[in-house]
Amino acid sequence: MAPRSVVRKFLARPQHEGLGAVVRRSIGRFELRYFDPFLVLDEFSVSAPAGFPDHPHRGFETVTYMLQGAVTHEDFEGHKGTIEAGDLQWMTAGRGILHSEMPAAEGTQKGLQLWINLSSKNKMIQPRYQEISSENIAEATKDGIKVRIIAGEALGKISPIYTRTPTMYLDFTLKPGAHLQQPIPKSYNSFVYVLEGEGIFDSRTSPTSAHHLLLLSASGDGLEACNKSTKPLRFILVGGEPLGEPVAQLGPFVMNTQQEIDQTVEDFENYANGFEKAKHWRSEARIGLDY
Repeated sequence: MAPRSVVRKFLARPQHEGLGAVVRRSIGRFELRYFDPFLVLDEFSVSAPAGFPDHPHRGFETVTYMLQGAVTHEDFEGHKGTIEAGDLQWMTAGRGILHSEMPAAEGTQKGLQLWINLSSKNKMIQPRYQEISSENIAEATKDGIKVRIIAGEALGKISPIYTRTPTMYLDFTLKPGAHLQQPIPKSYNSFVYVLEGEGIFDSRTSPTSAHHLLLLSASGDGLEACNKSTKPLRFILVGGEPLGEPVAQLGPFVMNTQQEIDQTVEDFENYANGFEKAKHWRSEARIGLDY
């Protein structure tokens, strides 16, 4: 396998988002506004009463993967549920969702949220969810490597998640001394985000530690990684088919043109075209916050 090289590396520094929440944003900030088809990658840390109260989305998908604790999600369609450590929620906002995401346990809740752009033909589809509990996420182990297959395929196992924008999302843990070779579809843009430990992902770069994002080159068959440290290495490998379409974004609204953004703002303000139920809905979390 010809490995992809690391073309860019930077540290995701903490910043405040939502209501008192802290995130380490690596995609969707000034260093990297967009990495087609990925809009945002946040490693979040939140403790009650902080969180992400009622807010809208249109035109993309959010993938929430819990690492510690639990978060309760509720929306204006009446959908409500709690995702705990190891659980996954793949939400297609499509034409419009108003929802909240708030802590559901004591202490600090930690996780990852990835925003994946939708093609122009899918931006106005009906919202939907794919939710998988931790015990139902596909896993495989081999030669000191453990992988949780959130989307795509690894070590002979395939995720049941359906991705409108073709995507791979793999959670790897390498024991000390382990060496990984993971294929990546040739057409995909791809990146690594390190969660714990220290690893080598390119012989020409120094070892990479937690909270660093590595952008991989477009050329090559896959990722080569090794753990030469004395502690476990955990990271996610994410890849996706570039859409190659123009992007117009205003916060939680992502369309293709400024005219479509203007229409989205008008729809949200007038409770129309997918936002009808936003007029009278308030989440239980927001009511509890009393603001």
